[in-house]
Amino acid sequence: MQRLIAYQIRLTHAVRSRMESDRGDVPGWVLITLMTAGLVTALWAIADDALKNVFQKAISSTQGP
Repeated sequence: MQRLIAYQIRLTHAVRSRMESDRGDVPGWVLITLMTAGLVTALWAIADDALKNVFQKAISSTQGP
């Protein structure tokens, strides 16, 4: 029983110290957001004309009332 309690104390201490050490890091979601914005910008720069053509075809294929 004492070994189990000692294990739980060590585990609790490890989790708390890990949580405290992560507070100064840049959150992962910020990096993911920046990388996604970079990819969208790069794809947009490369495929700008093709995207415009697809949009124009889609708009011209619709019928008004």
